[in-house]
Amino acid sequence: MIALALSALASGAAHAVDLGGQLLKVGSDTTSPPMESVDPATGQVVGFDVDVVNAICAKINCQAEFVTTGWDGIFTALDQGNFDLVASGVSITQERKKAMDFSDPYIVNSQAVLVRVEDQGASLDDFKTKGKKLSAQANTTDAQVAEGVVGKENVVAYDSFSAAIIALKNKDVDGVVINGANAAAYEREFAGELVVGIKDLESDPLGLVFRKGDANVAAFNEGLKMIKDDGTLDQLVDKYWGLK
Repeated sequence: MIALALSALASGAAHAVDLGGQLLKVGSDTTSPPMESVDPATGQVVGFDVDVVNAICAKINCQAEFVTTGWDGIFTALDQGNFDLVASGVSITQERKKAMDFSDPYIVNSQAVLVRVEDQGASLDDFKTKGKKLSAQANTTDAQVAEGVVGKENVVAYDSFSAAIIALKNKDVDGVVINGANAAAYEREFAGELVVGIKDLESDPLGLVFRKGDANVAAFNEGLKMIKDDGTLDQLVDKYWGLK
């Protein structure tokens, strides 16, 4: 489902930069467990992305404050200075790199298709040849993958992920393209109704997002390399996706 970007360089004597305890605001959609979500018991933003950013900050001496922001306007809000970076399971694409800077990848994620339980035997060819409709959250790589599978005319993009799920439950569409990293969480959330019927569609490296020219990109890349080298990143992947 996911694979680490683990081509870490050999450890050297270099020390991480020191951001002097700087408080950084982190924009996140917080609707995609286990990447990031709001814990209903505490109201705190929790998840893999949160732990990764906090682990990096522990290496480069910064603090992270997560700010829930709707996906549709998250990059505009970053550009306007509402926060300092985005950590929200963002795929690194050439088109996005024209407008924003990315950290090095911290995982590689593959898309999957969520379907109704009664349709779990549907194959990718069924979607391609039988006029089945796919949905996804608008302005995401999931939506682009959906268009590649069934053609733009058979894709319904929604402003929110929850709207895409409602459409699937109502049989307005036949599947929802999702981040494979979230597949198990969605199967638990919609147990008995929805299931991941197709996996490993396309793989995307995920990165943290910064405004163009932000000097903190280099600092976070150094911190990211450190948590790869010392095994912290492996431990976090095992925490959220390892076999228990």
